[in-house]
Amino acid sequence: MSASLTIRRIELYKLTIPLIEPFITSLGRDDFAENVLVRIHTAAGITGYGECSPYMPINGESQDTCMLVGKLFAGALIGKNALDIEGAVELMDRIIYANNSIKSAFDMALYDIAAQQAGLPLYKFIGGEKNKTIVTDYTVSIGEPEAMAGQALRILSQGYPAIKVKLGKDGKKDVERMRAIRAAVGPDIPLRIDANQGWEVEEAIETLQALAQFDIQHCEEPIGRWNFMQLPRVKKESPIPIMADECCGDDHDAERLIALGACDYFNIKLGKSGGIYKALKMARMAEAAGLHLQVGAMIESRLAMTAFAHYALCSPAIVHFDFDTALMLREDPVTGGLRYLANGVIEVPDSPGLGAVIEDKWLKQWESIAAGE
Repeated sequence: MSASLTIRRIELYKLTIPLIEPFITSLGRDDFAENVLVRIHTAAGITGYGECSPYMPINGESQDTCMLVGKLFAGALIGKNALDIEGAVELMDRIIYANNSIKSAFDMALYDIAAQQAGLPLYKFIGGEKNKTIVTDYTVSIGEPEAMAGQALRILSQGYPAIKVKLGKDGKKDVERMRAIRAAVGPDIPLRIDANQGWEVEEAIETLQALAQFDIQHCEEPIGRWNFMQLPRVKKESPIPIMADECCGDDHDAERLIALGACDYFNIKLGKSGGIYKALKMARMAEAAGLHLQVGAMIESRLAMTAFAHYALCSPAIVHFDFDTALMLREDPVTGGLRYLANGVIEVPDSPGLGAVIEDKWLKQWESIAAGE
């Protein structure tokens, strides 16, 4: 082990920031980003940052569970080699099953350290290159058709290249929601939908067939994640391409869905996969299977969103980017990191590592725990 990259101290912070307006899906309403920041210090003086945004209905984790489990991880990783990412991932998996959100924050911080040590921006460290433009869509929360159409018009006026719409509360009303939105924004801008598991199987098929008239690019997670064995049938009968989200967590889920021929796309989120290490495996699987990918987010700050953008440059299979939620936070505590440019374009930093930090003036106001020196 290189003593200079021994993990010396690990800190966890409750990163809590109010949203500009409520974010509402079929799974519930969020008024705050209730995230966890992980900061890992090495004996060499290199510090790595990671962040997760746990969400109980999707990954079964909360800010409090992440702090508790993160404390276990921190205690186990003190004294270990920060460059042994595979070993750290295996150690966390041995300590506790699942808990992929908090695992992803540790994984992210370790990749930040390793890329800094190599003197490379994270996307280059993981084998990526800047050979495409990352452009995010922007999301309409679920609500009454007229209000949703108003949100969509606002997004259109701001120049975003695609609009994502949250559905999944009554298939028939979802059709009216999309009718109102398409009428408001016109025929040209791409529309994407996300039912967040909200439909029953027959309802999903009927609704997707009714929605075909509105020229929808794809539909995320139309039915319950537990019911993935029915997803191939939904895919077969749907005129709209199907994207697996909640039922596609880590590389094992991806392997199963590919074997079933269950979907046209995966939506990869580091908070579901457990981090970059396993998400890289998922990208290679998708490439081999001829599937396209979207990289998505929960309600992370620009710090984690920067990691997502670095990851999005790792594979030609990644063609969609859902990176809007950092724009929904009332405050931005991040120094450096990705930049949101006009019309949804995202600029990824070229400085070594992640290229994003949260300074002490922010950290000192949040509840924290620490392990090590």
